[in-house]
Amino acid sequence: MREELLGGLKVRLTGGTDGHGGGNGPVVILLHGFGAPGDDLVPLAGVMDVPAGTRWLFPEAPLSLNMGFGDSRAWWMIDMARIQADRAAGRVRDLSQELPKGLALAREKMLVFLKELPRHIPIEYKRVAIGGFSQGAMLTCDAALHTDYPLAGLIQLSGNLLAQPVWGPLMPKRKGLWVFQSHGTQDEILSYAGGERLRDALRKSGLAVDWHSFRGGHEIPQSALKALNVFLKTVLVTS
Repeated sequence: MREELLGGLKVRLTGGTDGHGGGNGPVVILLHGFGAPGDDLVPLAGVMDVPAGTRWLFPEAPLSLNMGFGDSRAWWMIDMARIQADRAAGRVRDLSQELPKGLALAREKMLVFLKELPRHIPIEYKRVAIGGFSQGAMLTCDAALHTDYPLAGLIQLSGNLLAQPVWGPLMPKRKGLWVFQSHGTQDEILSYAGGERLRDALRKSGLAVDWHSFRGGHEIPQSALKALNVFLKTVLVTS
């Protein structure tokens, strides 16, 4: 693995022909969630059986949090007190109409990253699958909807429908895009219902959603990884 500054973001690269992201194979870009360190999802590259030469890129969120343990980072700030209050009261949050204050800036950074990526590494967007976990999933969904790159696939691990007034009109423009989505039925951070809303909105707009639910919480279980593995082997080869 190596670390580089690509398109304004610190990125960890692995896989490829040299174990450090080299070569010109397919690319998988995964973004970590709120409060996680930049290398949180890197171990996934070592357990996935993807096409030979596949390169893995793990961008690190630009915001550093003072959470009292390790290097916690975020793509935009969230109201943790509100989340804790909702959980304590047993309220299920519906994020579909929310427009987080920091989303536009996070989107701008992600769009710059995607635009400048070909200047740094050999890349064909049609051989790129992009996605993430939790907040990282929602940001990549937002970014994909704001671009017309011919992506191989979009990966949504425990994401939610967000900013529907913005996302809704953009979704039909992505008709035909392959999407992998997984969500735990007992997720207390981002509701299962919110995941279903995202699935239904994408499908209604013509995107091909490969949906996987599992009995569990806010996590990426082995069953989801197994299904994701099949998805990646399909879209990265056919693209």
